[in-house]
Amino acid sequence: MSEELTDLQLKLRTLPEKPGVYQYFDRNDVIIYVGKAKNLKKRVSSYFNKTQDNYKTHVLVRQIVRMEYTVVETELDALLLENNLIKKYQPKYNIQLKDDKTYPWICIKKEAFPRVFSTRRIIRDGSEYFGPYPSGKVMHTLLDLIKELYTLRTCALDLSREKIAREKYKVCLEYHIGNCKGACAGHQVESAYLEEVEQIRQLLKGNIQSLISMLKTRMKEQASAYLFEEAQETKLKIESLEKYRAKSTVVSSSVKRVDVCTLLNEQDRAFVNYLSVHDGAIVHAYTAEVSKKLDESREEILSYVLPELLERFESNTKEVLTDEAFDLGLENITITVPQRGDKKELVALSKRNTLYYKQEKQKQEKIKDPERHSKRIMEQIKQDFRLKELPEHMECFDNSNIQGTNAVSACVVFKNGKPSKKDYRHFNVKTVEGPDDFATMEEVVYRRYKRLIDEQQSLPQLIIIDGGKGQLGAALNALEKLDLRGKVAICGIAKRLEEIFFPGDSLPIYIDKRSESLKVIQFMRNEAHRFGITHHRNKRSKSSLTSALLDIPGIGPKTQQELMKAFKTVSAIQHATLEELTAIIGLAKARLVKGMDN
Repeated sequence: MSEELTDLQLKLRTLPEKPGVYQYFDRNDVIIYVGKAKNLKKRVSSYFNKTQDNYKTHVLVRQIVRMEYTVVETELDALLLENNLIKKYQPKYNIQLKDDKTYPWICIKKEAFPRVFSTRRIIRDGSEYFGPYPSGKVMHTLLDLIKELYTLRTCALDLSREKIAREKYKVCLEYHIGNCKGACAGHQVESAYLEEVEQIRQLLKGNIQSLISMLKTRMKEQASAYLFEEAQETKLKIESLEKYRAKSTVVSSSVKRVDVCTLLNEQDRAFVNYLSVHDGAIVHAYTAEVSKKLDESREEILSYVLPELLERFESNTKEVLTDEAFDLGLENITITVPQRGDKKELVALSKRNTLYYKQEKQKQEKIKDPERHSKRIMEQIKQDFRLKELPEHMECFDNSNIQGTNAVSACVVFKNGKPSKKDYRHFNVKTVEGPDDFATMEEVVYRRYKRLIDEQQSLPQLIIIDGGKGQLGAALNALEKLDLRGKVAICGIAKRLEEIFFPGDSLPIYIDKRSESLKVIQFMRNEAHRFGITHHRNKRSKSSLTSALLDIPGIGPKTQQELMKAFKTVSAIQHATLEELTAIIGLAKARLVKGMDN
């Protein structure tokens, strides 16, 4: 029996129950997935011992031909190893941070008398790079501050000691206008220049408070030595730094060093925002899209993304703030979900940035590829509303009446996630007496789909009923009569808490208020209400108009139509002169109408 087992099956049986990292290979011996596990045997076996509900996971499992694993001591070691392997091999089915553009960095060049400048190219020559800066405004503000505080060279000359000693260069215009101290001609001491560069380094790392403290100490020393001009220059630097810190997003002087990371999860992607806070000021802000491959959970995404961001921004934080607790397993880092105060405000700020980034992406997608945008929304609706197929055709019903009079219903139609107004329909209720919302709903749903069946038109993939269990039950009765129950998906949406009711479920479900699928359903519900109430008002107005005119002895329907055609409203008829009325319906009837005011 053991001889019939494949190598993969044998390996599955003998996996250790230890922390580790596993790698899946396809038939071309290419790594297609890397994962970590607290217990290798349980985690890896879960891929093969059950039917995968997620289609992408199902496809992954079918492609696995070979597996390798590495046992490590702790979960933290597994996390770090997984991160390294994903970076190295970029497996097809692992999530990835997606940057749609190259962000700029601030470079301190490795050279004599180092230059400080912005760049989008990272050259591994020993130079230091700070960033990246998703906001160019923040980067240029920093560079302007550096230019204001320090006098650095901007030329690309080779300022080696030998060339300066040989007086190879002459000062340029920058020297004469005060933007450079003439290092090329030996007018500036290199040690003093490097001291300013060190101060810039601390500024770029976000150590503003420590830099200010150091400058204050120097200012006092200069003043004590009666170096008043130098002390004044130092004072101006301190004031500029204080002003810059005030212009930054200041949280609180009590928040010294903390990072923030929040995530907005969707079906096939997620959006993550990262903030780095030094001395109460946000010194780094970064938002990115994460490409999901196997319907990863929030914790799985953050366990990959957060270490990547901490490494990218060279963070040495001891605390990371999030909006939801999870166990990352990173040593010396505490994951905190703040409940109040400035830290909670920081998390809220991060979440807002995540949402704005998501909305920006959606708008861009809608402009660039409207069909893909619509399909993605329909995919989300399919998932949230438990549908078997993509809801390319959806319909929503709403009833309108006031105290049981002039009852009407409206049906709005959405195709490919967008309103199809030419397919909207009004229904004047025919068989229901009095204010019976349930019977009204049953009648109009029956009439709508009886007609579609008779005319051999396509049925929707999803029917939405504006109302709770009662209205949904009435609509189901109509579908039952047409033998459509179970063949067409249907649900009810209750206004008060936006509860979604499904047939056969005693309890409603609640979809994330930020979900695009819920927003589409809400839009359909609101559109049905608007369309229905407009028709209802017109019908009620016409009814009251007809009543007001027909109550006059001697005025019949034909006369009423002539008056309405000429004057449009009852109010206009009431205010018309006898001569104006006579021109339309004759003197005798005009006198009868003018008697309306008596």
